[in-house]
Amino acid sequence: MSSSVERAPGDAPGTQKIHRLSVIAPMLNEAAHIEGFVDDLASQDYSGPVEVFIADGGSTDGSVELLRAAAERAGLDVTVIPNPVGWVSHGLNASIPLATGDLLVRLDCHSRYPPDYLRLCAEVAEQSDALVVGGIMIPTGRTPTERAVSCAMDSAFGGVGWMRETNDAVQRESDVVTYGAFRPEAFERVGLFDESLLRDQDDEFTLRVRRAGGKVLLDTRIKVSYTPRGSFRGVFRQYFQYGYWKVRVMRKHRQVLSGRSLVPPAFVLSLLVLVPAAIFLPFARVILGLELAAYLFGAIVFGFRSIRQRGEPLWLLPRVMLAYPAFHLAYGIGLLWGFLRAGSA
Repeated sequence: MSSSVERAPGDAPGTQKIHRLSVIAPMLNEAAHIEGFVDDLASQDYSGPVEVFIADGGSTDGSVELLRAAAERAGLDVTVIPNPVGWVSHGLNASIPLATGDLLVRLDCHSRYPPDYLRLCAEVAEQSDALVVGGIMIPTGRTPTERAVSCAMDSAFGGVGWMRETNDAVQRESDVVTYGAFRPEAFERVGLFDESLLRDQDDEFTLRVRRAGGKVLLDTRIKVSYTPRGSFRGVFRQYFQYGYWKVRVMRKHRQVLSGRSLVPPAFVLSLLVLVPAAIFLPFARVILGLELAAYLFGAIVFGFRSIRQRGEPLWLLPRVMLAYPAFHLAYGIGLLWGFLRAGSA
């Protein structure tokens, strides 16, 4: 991989100027979102040159044709490369060696980006010694279920909105960022994304960067608008995969990535113990009742608060409350299943 800037002797890692950006993104059947994705790229206020690499995983819905037509209308430099395996990690790894930018900005075609997204990524990277920079996710839905899932995600109880409790700009080191923008040196230090991971490849990569002495910097001014799954079944499957593949990352590096990741499986284990025990033991019924009451209280309070903050109608509250166990139970079951499969292998 080449870079358009040579680092002068004595320069600190990551402090060279950024003159050119490379956008890399995987794509698979994104016909419903590709026009918005291209519009967002065309509307960026970053003043330097930008090249775009889209790794298509075998789309069958016309995504490639729509992408090329939209890019031509917008005057964007877009290169479509094949990703026959179809996994995100393979698509990113196919794009990285082709990139010539001083910063590689990983995007997702399913999300939306404000006009200052690329500029802020470049500014934060240029002003810091971080090898990876990124921001926060703003869940945004259109259908009632997508909007309810967005409300649930956008709260501390849902596990995503824990950095959104303040309107002030916050910049701090983090274990993970949304998507991320990467100095080429990050890949030179630790290699590419792990192609054995269907999910959690971003978390695993930033873990390797931090273990190699690199900095991962989160800046809340950098925002991504994310459209969640439109059904609870889809949400459950997504979070089950997050939990399942997290085990692969933990086993590879022999460490727990964060304390947050252990709460859902602990909740699932408590239910597995308390529900059958409650049939025979009165004290188990009391403990189970208290735990479920506390969970219900948290779902109501955080769901109501998120609905009010986002200006959504109150009738969404039951759906928001259903989204919380879809997150927590699916992730916890997935993680436990991952450990069981690993133990039996």
